[in-house]
Amino acid sequence: ARAKALTTEQYASPLASRPYDLRHAAVSTWLNGGVAPTQVAEWAGHSVDVLLKIYAKCLDGQEDLALKRIGAALGRPTKAATTAKKVIPSPKRPPPPRNNPPTPHVGR
Repeated sequence: ARAKALTTEQYASPLASRPYDLRHAAVSTWLNGGVAPTQVAEWAGHSVDVLLKIYAKCLDGQEDLALKRIGAALGRPTKAATTAKKVIPSPKRPPPPRNNPPTPHVGR
């Protein structure tokens, strides 16, 4: 498609490949950001099979995140929840007394 749309000089230019580089960066970012492959494939116009064949090498360092998601799905507490310090709530203010007439507004 590029060869038909661009001149020979434009086609040989490094800028001709830029849209594909940007597309690759976007799809890789979506996958690494945790967007479901089915959704990314739809946005990119790929089947999930093609998407994973092309972009599987871009998925890196997600083992910890995957294990946390599995643990959460199984109802296991997260590491942060088990190591978090107990928060002591601040004392609550007593409720205002009932059956008091409203305070008139000054300047009305």
